[in-house]
Amino acid sequence: MSDQQRAEMPKNFDFREAEARLYQWWEKQGFFKPEIAPPDAKPFVIAIPPPNVTGELHQGHAMFVSIEDLMIRLERMRGKAALWIPGTDHAGIATQLQVEKMLTKEGLNRRDIGREKFLERAWQWKEKYGGAIIHQLRRLGASCDWDRLRFTLDESLSRGVREAFVRLWEQGLLYRGPRLINWSPGLQTAVSDLEVEYEEEDAFLYYFKYRIAGTDEFIPVATTRPETILGDTAVAVHPEDERYQKYIGKTALVPMLDREIPVIADEQVEREFGTGALKITPGHDFTDYEIGKKHNLPLINIMNKDATLNQHAGPYAGLDRDVSRQKLWADMTAAGLTLKTEPYKRTTPRSQRGGEIVEPLLSEQWFVKMEPLAQKAIDAVRNGLIKIVPERFEKVYYNWLENIKDWCVSRQLWWGHRIPAWYCPDGHITVSRETPTQCATCGSTDLHQDEDVLDTWFSSGLWPFSTLGWSEQTPDLLRYYPTDVLETGYDILFFWVARMIMSGLWFLDQIPFHTVYLHGLVRDEHGEKMSKTKGNVIDPLIVMDKYSTDALRFTLLTGGSPGNDMNLAESQIEYNRNFGNKLWQMSRFVITNLGDQSSFSLPSPEKLDAPSAWIMSRLNTLVSNVNRLYDSHQFGEGGRQIREFLWDEFADWYVEISKNALYGTDQDAKQDTRAVLLTVIDTCLRLLHPYMPFITEEIWSYLPNRESALIIAAFPQPDSRYLNEGATVIMDQVRDLIVKLRNTRVTYNVDPAKRIQAIAEGESAPRIAALAPIFSRLCNIESISILNGDSTAQAAAVVSGDATLYLPLAGMVDLSAERERLSKELGTISAQIDKTEKNLSNEQFVSRAKPEVVEKERAKLADLKQAQQSVRERLAALG
Repeated sequence: MSDQQRAEMPKNFDFREAEARLYQWWEKQGFFKPEIAPPDAKPFVIAIPPPNVTGELHQGHAMFVSIEDLMIRLERMRGKAALWIPGTDHAGIATQLQVEKMLTKEGLNRRDIGREKFLERAWQWKEKYGGAIIHQLRRLGASCDWDRLRFTLDESLSRGVREAFVRLWEQGLLYRGPRLINWSPGLQTAVSDLEVEYEEEDAFLYYFKYRIAGTDEFIPVATTRPETILGDTAVAVHPEDERYQKYIGKTALVPMLDREIPVIADEQVEREFGTGALKITPGHDFTDYEIGKKHNLPLINIMNKDATLNQHAGPYAGLDRDVSRQKLWADMTAAGLTLKTEPYKRTTPRSQRGGEIVEPLLSEQWFVKMEPLAQKAIDAVRNGLIKIVPERFEKVYYNWLENIKDWCVSRQLWWGHRIPAWYCPDGHITVSRETPTQCATCGSTDLHQDEDVLDTWFSSGLWPFSTLGWSEQTPDLLRYYPTDVLETGYDILFFWVARMIMSGLWFLDQIPFHTVYLHGLVRDEHGEKMSKTKGNVIDPLIVMDKYSTDALRFTLLTGGSPGNDMNLAESQIEYNRNFGNKLWQMSRFVITNLGDQSSFSLPSPEKLDAPSAWIMSRLNTLVSNVNRLYDSHQFGEGGRQIREFLWDEFADWYVEISKNALYGTDQDAKQDTRAVLLTVIDTCLRLLHPYMPFITEEIWSYLPNRESALIIAAFPQPDSRYLNEGATVIMDQVRDLIVKLRNTRVTYNVDPAKRIQAIAEGESAPRIAALAPIFSRLCNIESISILNGDSTAQAAAVVSGDATLYLPLAGMVDLSAERERLSKELGTISAQIDKTEKNLSNEQFVSRAKPEVVEKERAKLADLKQAQQSVRERLAALG
């Protein structure tokens, strides 16, 4: 960049050209690598939340990339060995669905081509489409170390997955057996509890008769799923429910099958729900499963894996679950066994991926015993080893871990980490790090590997250390583990964050990171979730093309706060694009006014004039605030303060004031002002770089005698010598007076080009008078004299603190013409008041008009009376 440093700065920033060029330059120079820091630098490490290899960039990606890149760039500038580990997740279900869709178009399915060919096709698909998300992350300015790019199915990560599985097996924390799990009939696999979404949907509550064997009596029972009646193994009532106490211990008959089942007593039954009697189906309901275990009830599975009914459903075998519901209910109605149906809001479990209704199903699966792992994770947060930001999520974290259930980790898929377990003909299980040649129990060489793969979250849970080479003691693992911050959306606190904490503590006996930073969801400007069906998606790629990457990043970073959802409107991105333009223009003004000089020495604090002392004090206050806000993870507030300082204080005030010195003849004042201008721009570019990396780096390249690149320049620290409360008080007063003077000129309709006199009164009058050149430039005040017997009768007065400035009206306006103008204005206002008062005194208008119309008239009257008073006061002042 050095060859560009003293080139003329263009009028505008061409972000479309610059972004790709700067990114390539950063990467080529090795700035993204932690080795750019000194060998003894303290590491700062973030492992990226690996986006699905199937993914397309959305605002959730843009949010986490913006936040994490801010952290990495900040700590890199603070001199740390900043490492941001990039990678992608193999996304078992999502990728398999994509490949199966591709096969369907060819008239095939996975079983037609077999596992080996299917995996070949899956890898081909990954190589063709899987890199898109990586290119898009780069587009956002992600300063990851791309030489350390990881994929969850990489060989080294796969070794780590196998090591973790084998260790859990050796420690007795893994088991395989039949249990009730969530089954996705469409995906044909088990799914995690966390991958089930519950939606409230319109349904029916079906009331029917459970006949008591050998009698004409029955127990009324209600259910939302009549087809599961065929799998009932008991009817439960509350032991204290007087309606049904006489039936406890008797036998009931399953409708249409006449299979005998017991009537049992259980305190879990809610007497107020439905009829107060509960059908118990341990094979198809998680609550019933627990009741069934307690009462030692048989477990009957009536459903096949494709959601059709099996032989245990009797005459309904082979029917789809929905069809069987209708058929069974019709048959029960014909047999006189139904009572009624009524509309009901049901909470329906649906697969997060497939969208279809999930079935609780008895299935042979692999499970991890979670309680020992969970306790370590609870203790790590409770003891302060890991901090969750914001803190309120700790309660949710504890609640989930304290009630954790064993984790079903097997999936009936082909794409993923195949379970390293082998079976011999006698049913013995051999779990091994390497492919075994014989059974570990009986020595049989006839082995076949488990067909299932591991839950994607099993490998993701190892991410902070598997990406660094674990299960081996690699140099990267020794240097960069534990990592520092885990930043992600609060919606995967359980899916991923808790599992990484458990895994890190269990396998390495170290926390995987010391801070968990949770961001919220990005919603549309009305707070609605973005979706293609609603048509309210703001595509990051489109808005980056339109407004720049910096504008999008700055909007996301300053638009929210930790753990809270943010509403995103395109107008916000446009506004921050305008801020970028303003930054470019103010920087260009400074750079073009530096002359040919290449180095500038900032004057000592006592040598600065009032405006320079003020802006340097405000700058160092800003630096202090931003460092404090960064360290407390208040990135949004930090960015907002930088923008407000640059736009509202530096550009609007100091830059304008500086023109007196820059265009004057006092060479010392000119040099001092140039040094201050350059210091402010230099410092603010450093502060802003983590937010807006592209435009700040480009501007930096035009600054004289700078370090080679802003990306590795030192982050600013406050210099307390320049904190000057006195200068701040003075300039706050000056700015207040100038705003009021400008308003007064407007009030009296004074030509902006007309130069007027002012007289100062009060304790600070001499100080104000000494700063007359500022007033001259910013509000066209020709001179300021000290009040010394002058008449203030026909003068407008503006007051700020202990200072009053009088503006003789004779010098501002033609008094006679102004009196005439104001008199006419007063007449017009008075006529409007009369008309409005007549409306409001008319009972028919008040009673017939809409309340909001009447209220609008009353507000209008109040405004008119206020305007009338203002004009009268101005007329009185004219004498």
